[in-house]
Amino acid sequence: AEMAARPSEPRLVSLPLSRIRVIMKSSPEVSSINQDALFLTAKATELFVQYLASYSYKHGRGKEKNALTYTDLSHTAEECETFQFLADILPKKILASKYLKMLEKEKRDGEVGDDNDEDEEEEDEDK
Repeated sequence: AEMAARPSEPRLVSLPLSRIRVIMKSSPEVSSINQDALFLTAKATELFVQYLASYSYKHGRGKEKNALTYTDLSHTAEECETFQFLADILPKKILASKYLKMLEKEKRDGEVGDDNDEDEEEEDEDK
């Protein structure tokens, strides 16, 4: 019990290690997780999230509003090459009416093509 951090001492990692362990174990290639690997993954994740947030704040409208918004994050994912791998996870928000029009257009365009196009459209709708 002496090793436990006292409330006045800052924790080395803010993210819950147990949750990160569960996520890491969800990969079929992972059989066991070394404590150091778990800690380093948690710390790297924490630093990445901090970097994404601060970059999005500085390059978005965050400074104007003194807040970080989802739009700031999605703009970063779309515009910054470093974060483009997050574009599917942080898509730009669009109005439902605009989305429905896009689906209608895809449906019309898909009818001209072969059956495989329709399967791809269904996958896109799930995202």
